[in-house]
Amino acid sequence: MAKDQEKHFSFLKLFIFIILIIGLVIAYGFFIEPKLITVKEYKIALNSWPDNFNGFKIVHISDLHYGRVFDEKSLEKLIDSINEQEPDIVVLTGDLIDKDTNMTTSMANKISKFLNKIEASSGKYAINGNNDLNFDEWTNIISGGGFKDLNNTYDTIYKDGYDYIFIAGASTIKDKVSTNDKLKTAIDYLNSFESGGPIYKILLLHEPDAIDDLSVNPFDLILAGHSHAGQVKLPFIGAVILPEGAQKYYDSHYKIENSDLYVSNGLGVSNYNFRLFNTPSYSVYRLVQND
Repeated sequence: MAKDQEKHFSFLKLFIFIILIIGLVIAYGFFIEPKLITVKEYKIALNSWPDNFNGFKIVHISDLHYGRVFDEKSLEKLIDSINEQEPDIVVLTGDLIDKDTNMTTSMANKISKFLNKIEASSGKYAINGNNDLNFDEWTNIISGGGFKDLNNTYDTIYKDGYDYIFIAGASTIKDKVSTNDKLKTAIDYLNSFESGGPIYKILLLHEPDAIDDLSVNPFDLILAGHSHAGQVKLPFIGAVILPEGAQKYYDSHYKIENSDLYVSNGLGVSNYNFRLFNTPSYSVYRLVQND
């Protein structure tokens, strides 16, 4: 009888311990991890890379979903961290604002003022995400923040010489325009060169799977978001929540023919205010000479 009671007590202790651990993990996923910001750093080594662009630094932010968990305090913390990186360019690949945010003129102006504090020596670029389509204010927020709206257009980046980087962007697939049509002007420009042209070609997408819709892919570097890398990652299972547009490409890096595709796991949360084993982050890419 005493042994049975001892076994029962041991089982009860184990059960309580397991429940406590589960409770702590859930609390961490709701209240701690979504508020963290980490930095992922990548070195991209390139052959015949010119000295004037050696060490060129790109900061990539995505999926803030401002107004859900990511708030003014989070944005201020992010900007301080970005400016410490001293980037050459900063790119935003969509979902700046969460679809459920009650946007006001005051809030829009405040976001613009914060974005304007981001320092980048060679430019700041943004495309929209599916959540951003809900807000007419998006364009003014972006322009007021010193970002160039790169939806379905392109730009050139020079740095102390004649060599230049080409950067193009495509708007979210939710606007129902084909990726080929969105990038026609950019690709026509690239096809106009029999020789010469840009030394490096960058494409910004919100949904990474959209790259497979492109008939011709002339880009060296593709930066995307949307996936949140599953938002929740479980041991032996991996990404749990994969949205439309990020079913195939949702993890950090993919090699697609001659292109490197990097997918940000995002800074915010979508639909559920919960992240687990998948810390919010932004990425830093350094373009360097291949030794």
